[in-house]
This record gives sequence, C-alpha cells and structure tokens, in this order.
Amino acid sequence: MHDPRIDQLADVLLDHSCQLQKGEKILIEAIDLPEPNLVCSLVEGAAARGAIPLVTIKDQNVQRSLYRTATKESMDLAAKFEKARMEEMNAYIGIRGAANSSQHADVDQPQMDLYQEYWSQVVHTLIRVPKTKWVVLRYPTDSFAQAAKMSSRAFEDFYFKVCTADYAAMAEAQKPLVARMEAADQVRIVGPGTELEFSIKDIPVIPCNGDRNIPDGEVFTAPVRDSINGKISFNTQSRYQGTVFSDIVFEFKDGKIVNASANEPEKINAILDSDDGARYCGEWSLGTNNHVKHPMLDTLFDEKIGGSFHLTPGQAYEIADNGNRSRIHWDLVLIQRPDYGGGEVYFDGELLRKDGRFVPDDLQGLNIGLNEGP
Repeated sequence: MHDPRIDQLADVLLDHSCQLQKGEKILIEAIDLPEPNLVCSLVEGAAARGAIPLVTIKDQNVQRSLYRTATKESMDLAAKFEKARMEEMNAYIGIRGAANSSQHADVDQPQMDLYQEYWSQVVHTLIRVPKTKWVVLRYPTDSFAQAAKMSSRAFEDFYFKVCTADYAAMAEAQKPLVARMEAADQVRIVGPGTELEFSIKDIPVIPCNGDRNIPDGEVFTAPVRDSINGKISFNTQSRYQGTVFSDIVFEFKDGKIVNASANEPEKINAILDSDDGARYCGEWSLGTNNHVKHPMLDTLFDEKIGGSFHLTPGQAYEIADNGNRSRIHWDLVLIQRPDYGGGEVYFDGELLRKDGRFVPDDLQGLNIGLNEGP
C-alpha cells in the first residue's frame, strides 16, 4: 500500500527545496534504498512539473569496493563522467538509505582521501553545491531507527513529521537570529570541558529552512579562519567515513586544532591531517529544529538538534566563506540543553543562549517546542 506521506515529502523536495521549474533537468541519486517509492514519486512529480528527471541508483557495497581499490586514475575516471552529468543539471536530490552505516569503516584513510580529492570534491564541492539547486536527505530504514533507539514504526512517524515541517514558519523565526549573527564579532562558548572564543565578523550568515537539507533547521556562518582559541569537548557521537567517534576534544590555537583526542585517536588525527585546511574550521552553526531532540548518529539530523551547535573542521561553503579549503567537511555537534550538561553562548559579551534556550526577547520564537516531547 502506498504511503501518502511519500508524495507529501516529494512535493516538499521538488517545490520548496529545489523550486523545480518547467524545462529544468534534475538528477535524483538514490543510495541503498529499501524500496523505490520516493524515487518514483519524485520522477513522476518532476515530469508533472514539466521538468526532465534523471535517476541513478547506487549500492554502498559496490561503493566500498570502489573506494578500497581506489587509484588516482580510477577516481579521475569516475569523476570525469559524473562531473559531465552534474554540469548538465539544474537541480539535484540525494537520498541515502544506508542499510549498514559502517560500510566504509574498513576503507583505509589514504583510499578515502583519493575518493574525497579526485571524485567527491570535483563533482560535489566544485559543481553540485555551488551550481545546482540541491537537497540531500536520509531515508527511514530499520538500521536508522535502531541508531535512533526507536521502533521502526515510531521512527517512521517521527521522520515524516520532522521532514515535512512548516519551513516557512521556521524561516520567519530565524530572521532575528540572522540579524544578530550578522552584527556580531566575538563569540564565546562555555560548558563542561569547553571554553572557546572566536570571531564571526564580516562572514556571511545563512539561514537554513528546508532548501538544502531535509530535515532542516540551522543558521550557519564560519569563524574567521585564524580566530579560534581554547578548548571544546563534544558530547555527541559522530559517524564519519564509516567509523563512530566519541569523546572528541579539540584544543585550538590561532584557528588551528593543535591537539585532538577521541576514542579513535589515530583515526581522528589521520582525518585532520588529510590536508592543510583540515585542522582549521569552515563552519559554525546554531541548531534550531526543536522537533529533533536527541542524536541518532546521523549528521543531517544531529546538526539540527534544538539547543545544539556544530563546529566543522574543513572546507568552508562559498556562500559563507572564511577562505578555508579542505577535502573534508566534518560537522561535530555539542548539545547544550540541561539534560546534556548545559552551557552558554555569548555574542560580544551578551548572553545569547543558556542551557539550549535563547535568552533575548526577539529570539523567543526559536524556543517553541524545545521542552516538549521526549
């Protein structure tokens, strides 16, 4: 039986996220989906809008084999054809199912570096992100529900509720936060194991409300590249390149991560040594989606958690550019609600957020729903 929520989600992706127009070409890329219902709805919906859909289906088992056997020549060849295709597109929707989210855990770091530098960066960082109307999302699977510590049925209900949120209302609530971030210079963050300072002066501020990620809910900018000093202790696990990292602690001096520790110290330092920009940060963002309360080892959800922020070693986005360039972009999340240890964020000495709740009167709309539900 067809679930009508699939069609509702497809409409959000086509109309709100991609704003798809007649005659435009759209690439729908699906990875490890358990069934094709959403892809079919997107194809039929794109065609009904007079657009031209193209579909590619990928399997993470096959991708693992490609990464494990990667050479510069093989990654160059893959990028050549995917680059040519992406350059033809006006829009892109990426749907990831991931039957096994740790599928790439045994791919050696040098091989992943080859993929990142010669394939991913060429196709996605240099073409898809700056030159198409794009959106990426996960798909509800049993393994996804397990990571969220929920039954499959309960997770499915949660997933569709969060992914089809009122993004127009979210955009309105974010406006005063955007104004405050644009006016701010010095940011100070304190919490358990954390005392961090940096500048965001003159870096563009970008509100995210359903036009690039589903689910969405964040306002991001970037630290001035050499301005970060202090220590940060992340309290949220992160799965990156197939490995689950926890207890991540960074020490910064003049923007650079000079000391990094975690449960996998060798792996985390290997990632941070990928290139010259990997130990500098390219993004800082405040999470504003209060429907998402707890981490589930999935960055697209975890980075939006109400009362959280994330800090990102690696590549800066061109639309909020601090000049940092890297083949990695790793969003790491710290939740500051009381149930995760609390904490404070200050802008130029003024308390902006305490224990996950925004303090100024003009930001109270961003607190709605923060203390509701599980």
